[in-house]
Amino acid sequence: QLQASGGGLVQTGGSLRLSCAASGFNLDPYVIGWFRQVAEDEREGVSCISSSGTICPDSVKGRFTISRDNAKNTVYLQMNSLKPDDTGVYYCAAWVGDVSEYGFVPTSGEYAYWGQGTLVTVSS
Repeated sequence: QLQASGGGLVQTGGSLRLSCAASGFNLDPYVIGWFRQVAEDEREGVSCISSSGTICPDSVKGRFTISRDNAKNTVYLQMNSLKPDDTGVYYCAAWVGDVSEYGFVPTSGEYAYWGQGTLVTVSS
């Protein structure tokens, strides 16, 4: 399973680091991504990283940095200069795919694992 953590309440301009830790399986072969969901809207991709460290082309750039530590079986999302529009529940997911070709979409169309979500609230 995946365990997402690190969310919280911050003011505009603040920073948070989210963690996505895997247990029971090895993250190495998987693309790992972060998605944001606001209310009942569809989850939107924020950033993802391949097993070799390639960042998805559609990832949020400049303010967010995704990284992975395969030794710790964990992926991180460093979020800086946060804005109220960044508010939402952040989920991490693992899948098999080609990030350069398909970005946030798995090759099979199915995500192998989802974390439970962590709430990020940015106040103005």
